[in-house]
Amino acid sequence: MYTLRKKCGNAKRGQFETVHGTIQTPVFMNVGTVAAIKGGVSTQDLEEIGTQVELSNTYHLHVRPGDEVIYQLGGLHKFMVWDKPILTDSGGFQVFSLAGLRKIREEGVHFHSHIDGRKIFMGPEESMQIQSHLASTIAMAFDECPPHPATREYMQDSVDRTTRWLERCKKEMDRLNSLPETINPKQMLFGINQGGTFADIRIEHAKRISELDLDGYALGGLAVGESHEEMYRIIEETVPYLPEAKPTYLMGVGTPANILEAVDRGVDFFDCVYPSRNGRHGHVYTNQGKRNLLNARYELDERPIEEGCGCPACRRYSRAYIRHLLKAGEILGLRLCVLHNLYFYNKMMEEIREALEADRWPEYKKRKLAGVTGIPDD
Repeated sequence: MYTLRKKCGNAKRGQFETVHGTIQTPVFMNVGTVAAIKGGVSTQDLEEIGTQVELSNTYHLHVRPGDEVIYQLGGLHKFMVWDKPILTDSGGFQVFSLAGLRKIREEGVHFHSHIDGRKIFMGPEESMQIQSHLASTIAMAFDECPPHPATREYMQDSVDRTTRWLERCKKEMDRLNSLPETINPKQMLFGINQGGTFADIRIEHAKRISELDLDGYALGGLAVGESHEEMYRIIEETVPYLPEAKPTYLMGVGTPANILEAVDRGVDFFDCVYPSRNGRHGHVYTNQGKRNLLNARYELDERPIEEGCGCPACRRYSRAYIRHLLKAGEILGLRLCVLHNLYFYNKMMEEIREALEADRWPEYKKRKLAGVTGIPDD
C-alpha cells in the first residue's frame, strides 16, 4: 500500500508497504542485474550504504542460472541473502536491447540467448511465471520498449500490444499468487506506460492502464536516445494521468540531475546503472561534480573522494590510494568507487525526502543541481 505523506508542487514524499518491508520514497533502487552489484559489492555492503531496494533482471536470471534453480533454492531473497524489497524487471527491455536476436509476435517474443544462442520464448505469462519463481517483491509487467525514433503508426501498434500484454500479466499473476507452491503469494505488479515522445499516445495509455488498478506504474521507453528536455516534457505531461495514490517509477534514469528534475515532476522510484558503471571506470559522483580518479592531479591527493562523505571508501582511503588501485587494475579500486557512488545516490535520496518533509524542496533542488552539475575545482 502506498501512502502519500507530503507534496511540494508535483514532488511526492511517500511510503510504500510491501511484504519485505516499507520503502520510503523517493527511492533509488541499486541495480544488481544478475543478483549481484557489479564491482564486488555484497548484499551486506548494500545494507551498510543505506540501500532500500535491490533490482534484478528477469531475462538474465532466466538464462543463467535459471529461474527454476532459484525457485528450488527458495527464491531470490534467500539466494542472494537479502531480506529487503527486490524489484525484478520483466525482460521487456531485452526486446529493445537485443533487437538483432529477437522477433516480436502477439503471443510474445522469440529470443536467441546472448550467452549460447539457444532459442527462448517469453510472453506475458512466461515473464510472470519466471518472476514468480524468483519471488521478488515487485514484478514488472512484460512490455515492448519501442526504439527511438519510431513512427507514430509503429508506436501506437506497440503501445496497444503492451496494453494487451499487461492485461495478460495481471491475469497470470493473480493465478500464480493463488497457488500453494508460490514462494511469495503477495508479489506486486507494476504496469509500464509507453509511447515514446508522443505525448498524446502516452497520456491515452496512462489512462488505459490506470483503470487496471495495479500496485504501481512505470514510465518506460525514456532515456533511449531522446534529449533530456524531451524526457522531462514527457514526464511532466504524462505523470498527471497516472494515479497519484500509487508509486510512479521512471525506468533506467539516470544522472543525479535527471533524478532531481524527475522528482520535481512527481516520480517516486528510480534505477540506473550509472553509479556502478561509472564507478568501475574510476568516475565518482560528488556534490562538486563528477571526478575522474584516474586523473594525474590525484596522484598525491591524500583527501577522501569527497570530504565529509560517510561511505566506506571515504571513511578510510585517499584519492591517491584509490587511483593507485585503479591504475594497477586491482578490483578493490573498482569496488571502492562503486560503493562511494551507490552511497552518494542513496544519501541524495535521503536528502530529497528530508527536504520535502521540511518544506525546503525548491531551495534544496536548486543547490543540489548547482553542485552535481559543476566541475570540481580541486
